Amino acid sequence: MRVDIWSDLVCPWCYIGTTRFDRALAGFEHRDRVRVVHRSFELDPSRAPGRTEPVQRMLTDKFGPRGAGMDDQVAELARAEGLGYRTDREVGSTLDAHRLLHATEAGEPRHRLLTALFTAHFAEAASLFTAKALAGIADRAGFDPDETRRVLDDPDAHLDAVRADEREAARIGASGVPFFVLDGRYGVSGAQSVEAFAEALRTAWGDRPPVVADDVSACRLDGGDQPG
Repeated sequence: MRVDIWSDLVCPWCYIGTTRFDRALAGFEHRDRVRVVHRSFELDPSRAPGRTEPVQRMLTDKFGPRGAGMDDQVAELARAEGLGYRTDREVGSTLDAHRLLHATEAGEPRHRLLTALFTAHFAEAASLFTAKALAGIADRAGFDPDETRRVLDDPDAHLDAVRADEREAARIGASGVPFFVLDGRYGVSGAQSVEAFAEALRTAWGDRPPVVADDVSACRLDGGDQPG
């Protein structure tokens, strides 16, 4: 069975949601027959490369006075999952990070790089927004530095794959992330609980009628997103 997961590297619900899904998958009896494919989704594709800003400023600009405290609330949820979470990080364009993800093989290698990028951004408040920063993260995660540099030096490398993922997300109506599609038919939106993901895996595996679980814990394109 295949599971497609759309996410963005600066989306905190993606960070939390993929962690919960991983835990559900680890306890799934057919986990060895599940293929996970991580796919690209830019929450702010209009953001210019190299332009960054503090996450607190971005949230205040988007949500007004209440924005400053929103990330603190998500931080509590992340830490309850045992995840590192810093609120002093920057946000910027994630296009190059997505291109670099597509340069890795789908499956364990891409999951390993995705985890390294999430950890760098959220747990360490490290930049994902320069070629040097991305190269350093990939190198520490065990990827070939020459191949990493080749991808980052060519702005068109794997760009078509990123755009194809985003078109597919639009086609299936995924306006927020994380968004999970199990077996091509079962949609799960948001950072569901481990138990909800486990049930979705059992449902998809058992080939019962398709169900869609929705949740407010998702980052969205329409301005109604939680902090990212």
